[in-house]
Amino acid sequence: MARRRKNRTHLKGDVAKDENTASGPKSFIIKHGQVGSSVSQLVRDMRKVMEPNTASRLKERNRNKLKDYLTLAPALHVTHLLAFTLTDIAPSLRIVRLSNGPTLSFRVERYSLTKDILNNSKRARSIGMEYLTPPLLVLASFPPPGPTTPAHLPLVMKAFQSLFPSLSPQNLTLSSARRVVLVAHNPDRGTIDFRHYIITVKPYGVSKRVRRVLEGAPTKSSTGSVLDLGNERDVADFVLRKRGEPGPDGGYESAASSAESAVGDDGDAVNLADDYVGRNNKKGQRRAVRLDEVGPRLELRLVKITEGVPGKEGAVMYHEFVKKSKKEAAAQNAAHAAKEKLRKERREEQERNVARKKAEKDKDDRDVHFDNAEEDEDGSDSDGDVQDDWNNEEEITDGEEAESSDEEEEAEGLRRPTKKQKVRGKG
Repeated sequence: MARRRKNRTHLKGDVAKDENTASGPKSFIIKHGQVGSSVSQLVRDMRKVMEPNTASRLKERNRNKLKDYLTLAPALHVTHLLAFTLTDIAPSLRIVRLSNGPTLSFRVERYSLTKDILNNSKRARSIGMEYLTPPLLVLASFPPPGPTTPAHLPLVMKAFQSLFPSLSPQNLTLSSARRVVLVAHNPDRGTIDFRHYIITVKPYGVSKRVRRVLEGAPTKSSTGSVLDLGNERDVADFVLRKRGEPGPDGGYESAASSAESAVGDDGDAVNLADDYVGRNNKKGQRRAVRLDEVGPRLELRLVKITEGVPGKEGAVMYHEFVKKSKKEAAAQNAAHAAKEKLRKERREEQERNVARKKAEKDKDDRDVHFDNAEEDEDGSDSDGDVQDDWNNEEEITDGEEAESSDEEEEAEGLRRPTKKQKVRGKG
């Protein structure tokens, strides 16, 4: 007898996971217009940052317009659109909240690609499983809400918060916290710094060489991580030797020099609340936490904030370089209100025209159907009259039938050609 397969309990988790995924923010990150290879690579790096809640393999075409993405996004439950363009001054970034706005426009003052950050880093990073979970967002140096706080800064904070899933400490697992996105406000320059880090957990209070003995060295073999000490006479030669010394003759490291190479300090050390990724990172172990930057790195300057989405912009809520008086702002709001009223009237008129044409078409279809039904009735009456005429004809007697058959046979005999006789020639 076959074993009964238990699958009812697994459906609940899958359904809950699908619901959480569907409710979280999703984004399109595109390049709009003619941009260089550097900006194209920046777009790919930003897609890597926003994984897994973004379209990583989205391919833009030259004929695609920004309106195409705005039309397609609601059907795919996309909540944000990040569009990079290249202007005469500098690259620009627009963050659009779908489908009613607002739209935040930034100027990219400076940026560094992921490959540039990794090439200048002393610690080589292998990019892999960290991108299976969304990053944690950290907002730094933003002033608290108050009467003296600029009105646009809280809106910028909410815009970046809506890009990433909300954090729930009750449901968050420690192993899913693999990356950090830092958005910091720089009040001196009036810009916003964007950084991307990977969380690294290391043993606390041990030197680098001791840690290598404990953790092993990464190798390409399938046997695992094995530290090669074949050239050493003693483990002490490797553990206590000073940096750059060929052997133990130069002396051993002191306690102070060993402490300098330890990872972190008391402020960086934490006790793991749960099991974490990596070797020996078990619950309750004391570990040092470090952030390794992997890029990209951006310095953004907010240019303006507008209501609505591109193509349906409303009033300008904030502008960095254009300042308007209250009278000018009121006139602009009145113009936008009149424009919106005209758009609404045109839409209602279009809907009325569509309904009227649909009603006329239905009426024409009913008239055509009624005419066809009358023609069918007339046709059936004419068929009945013809049938009656045939029935009312004189009946043919047996003698007349015989005479008619003899006449038909004679006519066929006259029409039938005579067969020619074949004459065989003498050989």
